[in-house]
Order: sequence, then C-alpha cells, then structure tokens
Amino acid sequence: MYVISENTLRISVRNLVEFVLREGNIDNRTGGLADVKLMQEGAKMHKKIQKSMGSAYNAEVSLRLVIPMESPEHIPYEIKLEGRADGIIADMQEDEAGNKIPVSDVTIDEIKTVQTDVEKMNAPVEVHKAQACVYGYIVAAQKNLKSISVQMTYCNPETEKIKRFKEEYTFEQINQWFYSLMDKFTRWSDFIFEERAKRQASIKKLSFPFDYREGQKSLVVSVYKTIESGGNLYIQAPTGVGKTISTVFPAVAAMGQEYIDKIFYLTSKTITRTVAEETFDILRQNGLKIRTVTLTARDKICHLKERDCNPAACEYADGHYDRVNDAVYDLVTHEAVINRDKIYEYSVKHKVCPFEMSLDVSYWCDGIICDYNYVFDPNASLKRYFGDGSKGDYVFLVDEAHNLVDRARSMYSAVLMKEDFLAVKRIMKDKDSKLASSLEKCNKELLEYKRLCDTYRELENMGRFPMWLERCMNNISAYIDKHKNQHMPEELMDLFFKIRHFLNMYDCMDEKYVIYTEHDAAGNFLMHLYCVDPSGNIGERLAQGRCTVFFSATLLPVNYYKDMLSGSREDKAVYANSPFDTVNRRIIVGTDVSSRYTRRNRNEYLKICKYIHETVKVHQGNYMVFFPSYQYMETVFLLYMEMYPSNEIKLSDLSYDAHELDLLMSDGENVLMQRAAMKEAEKEAFLNTFTNIKEGREKSSLVGFCVTGGIFSEGIDLKEDSLVGVLIVGTGLPMICRQRNILRDYFDRNGIDGYAYSYVYPGMNKVLQAAGRVIRTDSDRGVILLLDDRFSDREYERLFPREWNEVYPSTKENVGKIVGDFWK
Repeated sequence: MYVISENTLRISVRNLVEFVLREGNIDNRTGGLADVKLMQEGAKMHKKIQKSMGSAYNAEVSLRLVIPMESPEHIPYEIKLEGRADGIIADMQEDEAGNKIPVSDVTIDEIKTVQTDVEKMNAPVEVHKAQACVYGYIVAAQKNLKSISVQMTYCNPETEKIKRFKEEYTFEQINQWFYSLMDKFTRWSDFIFEERAKRQASIKKLSFPFDYREGQKSLVVSVYKTIESGGNLYIQAPTGVGKTISTVFPAVAAMGQEYIDKIFYLTSKTITRTVAEETFDILRQNGLKIRTVTLTARDKICHLKERDCNPAACEYADGHYDRVNDAVYDLVTHEAVINRDKIYEYSVKHKVCPFEMSLDVSYWCDGIICDYNYVFDPNASLKRYFGDGSKGDYVFLVDEAHNLVDRARSMYSAVLMKEDFLAVKRIMKDKDSKLASSLEKCNKELLEYKRLCDTYRELENMGRFPMWLERCMNNISAYIDKHKNQHMPEELMDLFFKIRHFLNMYDCMDEKYVIYTEHDAAGNFLMHLYCVDPSGNIGERLAQGRCTVFFSATLLPVNYYKDMLSGSREDKAVYANSPFDTVNRRIIVGTDVSSRYTRRNRNEYLKICKYIHETVKVHQGNYMVFFPSYQYMETVFLLYMEMYPSNEIKLSDLSYDAHELDLLMSDGENVLMQRAAMKEAEKEAFLNTFTNIKEGREKSSLVGFCVTGGIFSEGIDLKEDSLVGVLIVGTGLPMICRQRNILRDYFDRNGIDGYAYSYVYPGMNKVLQAAGRVIRTDSDRGVILLLDDRFSDREYERLFPREWNEVYPSTKENVGKIVGDFWK
C-alpha cells in the first residue's frame, strides 16, 4: 500500500482513498472478480475513450504532491502522493520554463470500467470520485486555479455504453475536502514513523543473543551481505546450526541500516512458524522493538463452522469495512506480538473478519510470518504487496525451501475437466441460455481433444479453446453480477474459479510449461497446463523484493534448487558445517537389500525385518523405520510381527494420558504403525509415545513404522532419548507416474538429467529429511541405517551431506555388530 524511504512515505492516490474511505460488507455473492483478462479489457477501453476525446484531452498525466508532516512526538517526515490521472481536459500551453499550464477551465476525468449496466447508475462510487478529487486538488493547488471540475466516466467494456457524472468545486471547497481526507490518514503515518524510530533505535543496541557456534557467525555475515547487495542466497544448514536466528538476526540488522523495511518469514509448516515466532521473541527479550504478525489460513481462523463470507450468513462480514480500520489501529497500537489468538480476540471485540483484518494488520508490522502461498501463489498472494507488480524493500526468508519446488509447481499449474462443463450446463440451461451455450461450446472443444487422445497426449497449443474459455468466464461473471444477492450454485462457482485460474496461468505460460490431455482413472477427460519448471514464475515474485534467502537442512544438490527456484546458478550458496560431533552418529548402508519394484518379495521383506530386529536388539530405545509406501510398510509390519512377536500399541490406544500410555509399554519390543490420514490429535498421541519416557522403561524399545515423506519424516523434533535411530527403506523415489515422466522427458529434452531431476533428487531429499529426525542436539547419539544397495552407488553417495564423512557398509548378518560397536 505504501513504501517508506528514509523520512518519506510514498503512497498512490488510489491506495490512499481506498484505505481511508472503504466501507460496506464482505460479500462473496457479488462481483469483485477481477482478473488478468478483465484488467486487459479495461485498459483497452480506457485507451479507446481517451482517443475519442479530442485535442483538449491530455491522457495519462502523472501527478505528484509532497506534504511536509510532523508527528506528535516531533518526528519530521513527508508524505509523497503519486498518481496518474486518466485525463485532464483543458487547453494547455507551455510557459517559459517549458511547463504546461491550462488556459481554459480544467476538468479531471477518471475512467472506470465496470461489469454492471452503467445506465442504471445514479451516482458515482464514492471512492472513485475521491480519487478524481485528489487529482483535482493537486492540479488546482499546483496551477493556482480558483476552481476545478471532476468528471467520472463509467464504461461497460462488453456493451461499450458510457455514463458520466461531473461536478465543479471552488479551490476552497476542494482544499477543505482534501485536508479532511488527509487528517484521517495522518494517525496512521504518525504511527509508522514513531514506531519506526523506536525500532531503529533498538536495533542499534541489539547484539546476537547467543555465543556463536562454529561457522554460525560467517553464516550471519553471508545473510547480511546478501541483503546489503541484493540478490539470492542458498543455505544448506544442517540441524543444530541455528538457521532461524542466523537468518532473522541479520535481516533485523539490515533493517536497522534501512536496506529493508519488511521481513517476510515464509514456511510450509506450522511448527516452523512457531520457531520463527519464538526467535523474534528472543530478540525482543534482548531489547528489540519490533511488531510481527503471523497469518493463519482463512478456513482455520473463521468464526463459522463452514465459511460463507457474506452479510446474510456472517455477522463479521456485515459492515466489516465500516469497522476494520478502527479494529486494526486498536490492535497494532496495543500489541507487538500479533498471533492467531490476538487476531481472534480483536476480531470479536470489533466484530470484523479475523482473516481480512490480519491481512490489513500486516501493513503496519515489520515482520510477517506466513505460508509460502501468501507470497508465491497467484490466487492467494498478498495483493496488497504484489498485485500491481510493484517492488518493495522486502527480504524473503524461505524456510524449508526444499518444499517450495513441488508447492510452486502446483501453484502455477492448472487443470480443467470436461465433465464439469457438462454438469454445470445442465444446471444452468433453464436459468441462462447464453451461459449454457458458452458452456456447451467449451464442452464441444474438449470433446474434439478427447477424440484425439487415447490415454495421454501432449499439445503444442490449445487453438481457440482459451478464447471460448474467456467468453464462458465473462458470461459466468455477468450472471453472478446480475444475481449478486442470490445464492450461487456451488458447481458454478467452483468451475468459475477453475476457469479463471486456468486462463491466468495461460497468460503467464512460457516454454517451461507442458500442455497435455489425459483420461483419468475414473474415466474423466482432463486438460492440463503443467508448470514443469516454476523458476520463471517464482523469479518474477522474487524480483519484487530486495533479497531472498532460501535455507533448509536438505538443499542438495544445490544447483538443482537454484535451477528450480530462482533459475540462476550464479546465485550465492553457503554450506554451513554441522556443529555436532560426527562420533555421535553412525551411518550404515545395507548392501544386501533393495526396495526396487522387481525385488519386492518375501525374501527382501524378511531381510528388512532382520535389519530392524538386529538394530533394536543390541540397544534398547526408540526407533523409527521409514518405508516407501503404506502398502510396503503394512506388508513388512505383518511379517515382522510374525517373525519377531512384539507388543503392538494400536492407534486406538493412544488417547490415554502419559501415565496410562506408559502402562501400555512392555519389556522387549513395542511396535506402533502410522495410519493414513491421521488427525492432529492422533499425530500428537503417536509422537507422545516417543517423548513420554519413564523410569523403568530401560528394558523396553519402541519401533514406529512410518512412511517416507509423510508427517513423521519431516518437521518433528525428537531430542535426546526420544529417538536413537532411524532406518530408511529405499531411496525415496517418487511413485512412477505420468507427471513425473513428463518432468523427466522435459529435462532430458533440455540437456539435463531428467531422471535425476524428476525422481532421484526429490527422493533423496525425503531420505535426508527422515535421517534428520535423529541427532537433534549436541548431546544426542544415534544410528542411521539406509536400507538399499543403491546407496552404495556413486550417484547417491555424492548426494550425502558433508558431515556424513564415514559410512559403514553392512549386511543383515553383521549389522548387529556394527550397531553394537557404535553403542559401545
């Protein structure tokens, strides 16, 4: 919304009036469905109107106004208003200095394209008129005019009908109106500069809150220098390095030097958001004055059981915009740590939507902790910061960056199903014949593609299909707008958003996309826009900030992530050394076992069972075994129970408290198996069996059977005796499927090892994440067993982390001795 540079606040005229004068409801039943296509149509209509207005019409006139200010605490600053008037109607001539001055009456023209019937409009929209009035004040003040006229020009791009509203103001009238508007904004600008002064003063006194671990200071310096110079940095940061404080602290320090003005801490999991919050709290305890907000997903913070964002269904949506500015001001002037609970509390106090309020709160915070979606997802990103392509002094700290590759592919891909068009056509045929006809046209277009597709077919282009999609979307939009206060069929709205996303992705599609059609397992016919390489789309967003730091414990090989995320191998990279003593860890590779599909048989499963039993037998404790799939895990589990009878703790037993849970354990081996689609409470209970270690359990062991890449192979922190070993079955290769093969073929065509990029590297990342569950502190000891002979191949050994400096090959016959020697 605004940009701060030293003692200047820059804000566009449009953002100013839309912020100060907003009012009304949140209503998902109305229009407001702007997208790339509608904006393009609006731009074309603007130009057409401007060209038709004659020689006295001066189009696209840039305007600026600087207003000196002083806060109540006597901090001087200035507000710089910037904007571009659609038109200034006046006969102009140049003075001696070459400046254009009006020699006739002056009219400011503001053009707005709308989807409604303009002939039914009785008055201009207040916020539109306000934008034109600000332009009018700037021109009148700078040209010393005694009066000025303001004209609103409304046009429907489909019908091309136009309606105008014109009003004249004396300079005294428009001057009084303008400063009344600015008075409503100055409480916010005063707040910004007063809080900023406190923040900057506190940063000057701030020092790193811990003794530096080995290599940690150089990591901090690398982050700081990257922010100073701008660009991207990749950090391979093993567990224990302190990656969160090592990125947040230098970002705050750079903020103190005014290199950046906002920190985006981006995560993919709730647990890492919590770590980020705790890190900022540590710095606050050391004197830092900083305000942070943690954004929570809309559905997770909604007051309703089922979200329905309109005033008829939700009292918080009713009149939300009438109250939200006061709610936000109340919150940011009383709280520095703005988390989910605080958002909820102030939402109830002021009766506003908690999610929308949290987005507005972010304007007035120094740090924003949120999911990747809020920066990178074209449908969920913060339009407040990134919607118009503008740049800001932002740093993006991307935690667990290895997750962003697949997440970004999903964000920037799109798919449409033929059967959806047919189903919605049947619903709408008696309600809107024009809309039904356009749905049928799209259905027929897809039918033609279906006839040419046996099972799967790649396409060079989609012919005229995008044009028919655009017409269909416009017809749906018109129907929604016409029936704005009525309930819309869910199927219609779902299809609308799918079409809109598809067209938006079509507009940004480049050579890094593959277009293909296929028949799915259920017999449906699908059209895909598949983003195989998301670096171009990600790079566009990165360019809107000053610097991005990608960090993870598993960014190997780093050139793969450079290719997939920023698209430049010239970006800097740092490998942080592990602070843990390597003698506390033993890496063992099973050379006589494999998880290859061709070798999945009882004999191989028996080998795995023996590896597990021999490992657990020589040292009691808690272990996790990770398998390639649920089916593989369940097969081995049943065989293990047959060969080595153990005490099974069933998931249904895990509702007991810690004391009762301990009673479930028996001497010897206890086993527990992960289930698909576990609820959060079940997940916590599963982990509690590992953390609730009681005296008297020294003679018992716990073996958790889990899935590689699942909820227990990443993002959990089992310290000390909670976990003493992990066994990983297989190389983590993703399941062979059509999209993975499309990736493979695409990279092969582009001179890159397609199999490695589509299967090996993503699989090895899952292995490294699972291995990272053991050894979480400098006092932990544990074993990591890699059960697949492929780990002995050079292709995989070169992907091992640097700290895996000694690897022990083993067989099922001698693994017990190798593990036993370690524990001795």
